[in-house]
Amino acid sequence: MVRSFWLAAERAPERIALIDIDGSEVSAGELASSTNQLITGLRKRGLEQGDVVATLLPNGRAAIEVLLAAMQAGWHFTAINSHLTSAEIAHIIEDSGAKAFFSDGRYTEQACRSAELAGLSTASRYCSGEISSFTSMEAVRAGQPRSRPDNRSAGQFMQYTSGTTGRPKAVRRQTPPMDADEFVTLLAPNLTRYDIEPGGDDVHLVTSPMYHMAPLSFGYFSLHFEHTLVLMETWDPETALALIERHRVTTSHMVPTQFHRLWRLPEEVKNRYDVSSLRNVMHAAAPCPVDLKRNLLDWWGPVIYEYYGATEGGGTMVRPREWLEYPGTVGRPWPGADVKIFDDEGKELGAGEIGTVYMKLAMAFEYKDDPKKTRENRIGDYFTVGDVGELNQEGYLFLRDRKIDMIISGGVNIYPAEIEAALLGHPDVGDAAVFGIPHDEWGEEVKAVVEPASGVTRDGLADRLMAHCRDHLAKYKCPRSIDMIDALPRDPNGKLYKRRLRDPYWADRKEKI
Repeated sequence: MVRSFWLAAERAPERIALIDIDGSEVSAGELASSTNQLITGLRKRGLEQGDVVATLLPNGRAAIEVLLAAMQAGWHFTAINSHLTSAEIAHIIEDSGAKAFFSDGRYTEQACRSAELAGLSTASRYCSGEISSFTSMEAVRAGQPRSRPDNRSAGQFMQYTSGTTGRPKAVRRQTPPMDADEFVTLLAPNLTRYDIEPGGDDVHLVTSPMYHMAPLSFGYFSLHFEHTLVLMETWDPETALALIERHRVTTSHMVPTQFHRLWRLPEEVKNRYDVSSLRNVMHAAAPCPVDLKRNLLDWWGPVIYEYYGATEGGGTMVRPREWLEYPGTVGRPWPGADVKIFDDEGKELGAGEIGTVYMKLAMAFEYKDDPKKTRENRIGDYFTVGDVGELNQEGYLFLRDRKIDMIISGGVNIYPAEIEAALLGHPDVGDAAVFGIPHDEWGEEVKAVVEPASGVTRDGLADRLMAHCRDHLAKYKCPRSIDMIDALPRDPNGKLYKRRLRDPYWADRKEKI
């Protein structure tokens, strides 16, 4: 059966598809019609199949409209993190070759600066609200037909993910030569692996920014399952509980930091809200302490599903009762997926042997303009994101270390190479290393260790470097603390033994585990 939001909107246009951040309700028919108008208006302004549409938008109706438009017009959809600096945003706009850039009035200064740095023509700039030199989405839609456009074609996500260089790289998949409805019929059933079925009375709560792939994809697929989407603009634990009760939310996606903040609410606040409607709460993106997850399962019941994957693909999944049998696991491969453990020589390892985790490619992808990176992370039909782990005899995966360099803080990936490059750009720095250290709430926080340049004293240096980082990096990438050291541990060839710096901070945590 072909199933999609667009077909469902034609069958039942009055159904409530979206509850926006201000509580306003948007029917499926209204959302589909405005999306159709946007497609026709953008095509008249020159957008063609295969073009890239980039967005700097908060959670809200505008972001959903652009997403739905891209996915039935054959465009690549690239959502940009609003916490990035203008220079970082400009890099993504330019590198992606975006033919249309959408932003919101609240990001006016950031959007204008980014567009200028990227050399983006005013004809390619669009906005929700008002931004000088940007064309409003209302103007694009004005006078266009509300019916579904001709020549509909499946679009694709094109997310940016960093690697060892610290520079964002696009995970680019070809737009398939398929009708939009047929393509999403193949993808949306990804939800069924979490025991979620189409139709019914399901309501999905989006708790995180939709420039992250997980909340974006879970929200997008929920629309195609005819589930009402409830949007949060910013995370607040009590507000989340209130929305769950008010809208009888059944499904959501969260990260462990959100679990932590929910659990830390006073008992009288937690007891104030009825969360019995919850059936399927998915989580991933960061290590979740075993005790914290047990507490949430005791509170909400057996509704928490954990999975392991990446922007590039996946993956494994574990149902709540399975996790209680194998605490700490991230699950077994979901249908159609596979996981193997290889050593550094490419030899497959057996149960109980620790090595690099590789996942089977579900769909071909490449890192845009980086064939070397595309080749290096693969063994046959399997790819890795650099995590280390082991499989037990029953085939359950346990992660034993994070990626060699990547820091995961509050579910957000942070890449040390970019921060190290910023630090090394300061004249008072001779050498620098950045890594993650334990943080009770965020999972990890950013730590920097700096070797001062010759002749530079340590007095006041940390404060100067903190200010330097704030000027050159998004706030969430900046080190929370900076330590000084006489010399970083490097071998004669220049290789940095980062584990010697990082391991002491994790020693106590590992002993507890």
